[in-house]
Formats: sequence, C-alpha cells, structure tokens
Amino acid sequence: MKVISTRSKEWQRLCARQTARRPRVEERVRNIVDQVHQHGDEALIRFTRKFDGVKLAPKQLRVTEAEISGAFQHLDPKFALQLKQAIQNVQAFYSHPRLKPVRHVDSDGVVVGEKFDPIERVGIYIPGGTASLVSTVYMTVVPAKRAGVKRIVLATPPRKDGSVDPHILAVASLLDVDEIYRMGGAQAIAALAFGTKSIPKVDKIVGPGNVYVTEAKRQVFGFVAIDTIAGPSEVAVIANRSSNPQYVIADLLGESEHVGGLCFLITPSRDLARLARKQVHTGYCVLVKNLDEAVMAANQLAPEHLEILLRAPQKLAKRVTTAGAIFLGPYSPTTVGDYVAGPSHVLPTGGSGRAFSGLGLDDFVRRTHFIAYTKKALERMREPIEHLTTIENMPRHFDAVKVRLAP
Repeated sequence: MKVISTRSKEWQRLCARQTARRPRVEERVRNIVDQVHQHGDEALIRFTRKFDGVKLAPKQLRVTEAEISGAFQHLDPKFALQLKQAIQNVQAFYSHPRLKPVRHVDSDGVVVGEKFDPIERVGIYIPGGTASLVSTVYMTVVPAKRAGVKRIVLATPPRKDGSVDPHILAVASLLDVDEIYRMGGAQAIAALAFGTKSIPKVDKIVGPGNVYVTEAKRQVFGFVAIDTIAGPSEVAVIANRSSNPQYVIADLLGESEHVGGLCFLITPSRDLARLARKQVHTGYCVLVKNLDEAVMAANQLAPEHLEILLRAPQKLAKRVTTAGAIFLGPYSPTTVGDYVAGPSHVLPTGGSGRAFSGLGLDDFVRRTHFIAYTKKALERMREPIEHLTTIENMPRHFDAVKVRLAP
C-alpha cells in the first residue's frame, strides 16, 4: 500500500477520481451506440460476434423458456435453498414503501401535491465474464419488483458457446424476470436504450458493468434514465490500534478480487499502517491525526463501501454523509452487504456518493405533481403572474389566465 496524507496532491487526485475522462473509450462507445441506434439487430449481432466471439441470429438473442428451465439441471440442488435466505433478506428490506403521496389543500381550495407511479419498463444489466455476478440479479430485480415495475428485461453477455450462466438464469427465473437476452457490453446498453426489432426499448437501465458499459450508460442518458455512472468497486476501512488487524487486512485484500478495485485504509495508527503496507500490495493507506480527521477523509473520499472497525462505530457513522454503504463493527465485512444483508449492493462509486445513493425503491418510480386551482385562488395570484410573465416576455402565458378571469 502507498502511504499518503490528506494534504497530499495524491489524495486530492483520488478524491476527484470520477472526473477522469477516457477519450478513446468514449469514441469507441459512441460508434457502437450510433451503430446499434441506426442499424438495430444487425449491429447488435455484429458486435456480439466481434466482442463475445459468438455468432447469433436475431431470434437467438432471447433466452428461451426451455433454456431457463434447463438451467436448473446444471446446478447443485441446494442452490435454490441457499439463495432463499439472501433473497428473503433483500425482499424484507424493500417490503415497506418509502415514498408516500403528498396532498395539500389551502384556504382557497387550491390542491397541490404529488403521486408516485412505478416505471413501466426497466432494463437490468448483469455482467458476465470470468465471474458472472449472480448476486446482482436479486440485488436489482427485487427492489424493481417491490416498486411495482411491470416489465423487467435482463441483459447478460453470452459465454463462448453462446449459452448464459445457468446460475443467472435460475435466479432470474425464481424472481419471475419477464425477458432475458444474451447480449453484453455497450451494444446491449444501446439496444435497451433505443430498442431494436428483437429487443424492447426500456425506460430505465440499471446495473453495474465495465468501462464500456458505464460509458454507454452515460451516452444514452436522456434517451433513457440510468441509475448512476459506476466505476471500479472500492472499500475504505477506518481502523485504529484497537481494531483487529487480521480483519482489516482480510477486508483490504478482499477488494483486490475486483478488477480495478480500490482499497483505502484510513487510520491514525502507524503500527497498523506499517502492517498493511507489508501485507497489502495495492491501494492506499491514509494516515490521519485522529478519528475526527478520519471522518473528514471518508466524507471527502465518498467511498462505495465504508467499514468502521472500531469499538463504538455508531458514533462515527452519524457523521459520515457521503458513503454508499456503511458497515459497522468487527462482524460486518463488506461481504455481507455484497450477498446477504438486504440493502442492494448496487452503490455509487468513484466519489459519486456525494450526490447519488444506493439502488432503492425510489430508483424504480417516478413522481408526478398535481395542481388544482379554484377561480378565487387564480384571481388572487393574477398580479404576481402578470408581473412574472411580463418580465419573462411571455404575454400569452398571462392570456391563459386572463381569459379565465374575464367578466
């Protein structure tokens, strides 16, 4: 680990890590997105062959019911039972609506408020590659289902033989995902965003992915909604001399299993810093004066996962305002959040936790304001409206009010 301080230029660079641009990636993704937008299935099939090494016909993009049913034959019979508790934990966490309609009536009878409706169609991207993210299926599908999304479309890259990981198919089947497509990368994001003859257009795309998937989500934002612009996985650990050093080292090393994963140890303990430097060969050790500075550093960094491995973690946690998720105490490693705790593990990365939150029910609903004025209330607001429309040079806007108040 590289030892740095919060006053170093390296620290400032790390805190601004999400602002880095990759022109070559942007250009490649723009070409892929444009091609899929213009040529639909033909471009999608072409890029699937180029990047995944799989030749498909358009009718083969959608995973069949027979394939989904057959997936269970390739699994350990205990798999569904082992999944049950994890899925139930996620379902329990998202079981109660967080968003409640608002309605206010004033003395003139004016009614204002807002209501919430589920997004109609959501596309969920599940990365494939060397290790398919099976847990991401239930970490995304469950909150979408709980929010009332009517149509869930799942996209995941095909394996070299054209098949889809049976674990992904099995979990998606258990959760009643509506449609599953074997497609990955930027081309999958573009297909979901614009639709093709074979792929339905969705209203929002969620789920993690590599730099090409992330850049594609950024480029299609506006045509569809997205959850967040994600970067590599990351963990920050606040610890001191009272913390169990074995737990600290294990959690930092665990992050190295993620491609491009970033790990940070934030500590006032020089002994712990020396130990981490010897045993962890990646990431950063941020030496701070005390735990107050540790909290300040965590809020500047805005890490995806923040572990507080202290005797009284709750006290510090109250002052953390930017982390994607906070893990309290010695028996709450990031691993439990990744797989079984309940809150979705789709979290803001790259410092975006300053403005974004972890995936939740509100990511799958949209709010609508409603306004109902009486004639008396409209008369009362006549002069302010006239003044404002005059300033903004919108006379016909005022005409729409004036005609309703004419004798």
